[in-house]
Amino acid sequence: MDMLVKLYDLKRDPALDSRMAQQGVTIRRVLAPELPALTAWIQPRFGAGWAAEATVATMRQPTTCFIAVKNETLIGFACHEATAKGFFGPTGVDQTARGQGVGQALLLETLLDMHAQGYAYGVIGGAGPMEFYRRSVGAIPIEGSVPGIYRGMLPLAQPTEISG
Repeated sequence: MDMLVKLYDLKRDPALDSRMAQQGVTIRRVLAPELPALTAWIQPRFGAGWAAEATVATMRQPTTCFIAVKNETLIGFACHEATAKGFFGPTGVDQTARGQGVGQALLLETLLDMHAQGYAYGVIGGAGPMEFYRRSVGAIPIEGSVPGIYRGMLPLAQPTEISG
């Protein structure tokens, strides 16, 4: 199911930013030359479909794909404007980095970027862990949104696992 977020209500979270800094995690836009490394990291963890969406987001100017890096190692990513305008996703965090706030930091950074680009609302497409999105950014379900824009998508484009 898709979820809706009021982007105009979102604010930076200094405590989350501090937590990422203390853990040595940097959240930033991916650079175009990093695209091969990004897709090579995404594909085995989340599938070819998400790697393709991250490619589209990376090709935008400015890029709409953000990455989480720790010790020069990619540990997560989040995109918007990959499949449709106004849509957040895909997003994924390495299993070893889950539960440490990385997913939340990526989510917030990406949604704040959507707002900075002029969106008042954002759609989280095919939201996986709905409670995470509800708790993190106040997202609400969009009734009747299954399968939504993903209707008829080729099976090989499906993610291999759901991120959180």
